[in-house]
Amino acid sequence: MSESETIDPRDQLVDHLPALRAFALSLTREGASADDLVQDTIVKAWTNMDKFQAGTNLRAWLFTILRNTFYSARRKTKREVSDTDGIHAARQAARPDHDGKLAMRDFRVAFQQLPVEQREALILVGASGFSYEEAAEMTGVAVGTVKSRANRGRRKLAELLQIEGADELDMTDQATMAVMASSHTIAR
Repeated sequence: MSESETIDPRDQLVDHLPALRAFALSLTREGASADDLVQDTIVKAWTNMDKFQAGTNLRAWLFTILRNTFYSARRKTKREVSDTDGIHAARQAARPDHDGKLAMRDFRVAFQQLPVEQREALILVGASGFSYEEAAEMTGVAVGTVKSRANRGRRKLAELLQIEGADELDMTDQATMAVMASSHTIAR
């Protein structure tokens, strides 16, 4: 029996929480919803742990659960009644700029303007470090589709951020740098 077979995947769930929350934030665009999505993902993973195949990529499995949960909720929301009384809108508030850096704020604004499929591809292959093949498997689309979505997302970000040629990226964290990694070469 190998060492990986003796480790209970439930003991490893907490290690993946930061990456799950980052992915959830990229999809939901709202902290409380992202936290709820991560919680739903962990509950589903925990209750279906018997379906996880030991020796496979636990993070990819968790990301797939999170993604499927997000899209299921999104389909359900489309069938719900709109906020005609303005109750939901009254609870909305502007997010603070935690790092105080204008470049990061601009990046976040630009990133939120991307379609959800492009944000998802950039988070998976850029910020989370999955290969195109792993991202394709998680999202259920062809590898070329993931590459295309990531490429279009990087180009649009470069355009929105007005990055041309050899312009320097003045971002504040490694995840942002990973997402934009090849955009300055694409934007030429």
